[in-house]
Amino acid sequence: MMTLIVAIGAQNGFVLRQGLRRQAVAKVVAVCAISDAILVAVGVAGFGAIIGRWPQAITVVAIAGGLFLLGYGFLAARRAFNPRAMTLGQTSSRPVLTALALTWLNPHVYLDTLLLLGSIAAGRWLFGVGAVTASVLWFVALGFGARLLSPLFAKPWAWRVLDGVIAAVMIGLGVTLIAGW
Repeated sequence: MMTLIVAIGAQNGFVLRQGLRRQAVAKVVAVCAISDAILVAVGVAGFGAIIGRWPQAITVVAIAGGLFLLGYGFLAARRAFNPRAMTLGQTSSRPVLTALALTWLNPHVYLDTLLLLGSIAAGRWLFGVGAVTASVLWFVALGFGARLLSPLFAKPWAWRVLDGVIAAVMIGLGVTLIAGW
C-alpha cells in the first residue's frame, strides 16, 4: 500500500520541488494530504462497485492517465535539457493551484486511490485510516525533509538530473498505461 503513496509521480515530484525551494511547503503538503484523504475515503466507501457496473471507465481513466503522465514527463524532460536548469532561487507563482491541478487533474491519482486502493480496502475503514495516515506522513516527510537535500540542489545539474529521472519515470508509466489498454 505504501508503494502507491511513495511512488514517484507528478504530485510527489512537485512536493519535493517545493520542499527544496522552501516555498509554500505547508500549504502544498496540506493540499496533497487532504486531497488524498478525500480520494481514499471515496475509494473505501465503495467507488469500485460503481466501476464494476461500467468497466470501460478503467480503460478511459488509464488512457487519460497515460496521456497526462506523458505530458508531465515531456515537460520534465524539457526542463532537464534546458541549459538554464532550475535552481533553488526560482519560485512557482501559484504552488497551491499547481498542487491542486497535479492532484485532481491527474487521472493516475484516480487509478491509484479510487480504483486500486478502493478495491483492496472496500468497506474496510481501518485500512483507509492507515492509508490516509501513511499519506500524511509521506507528504510531511517529503515536503519538509527535502530541505536536507538543499546543498545538493544548489547546483543546476542536480535539478537537471532530478528532472531527467522524473521524465523517464513519467514517460515510462504513461507508455505502460496506454499500451496496457
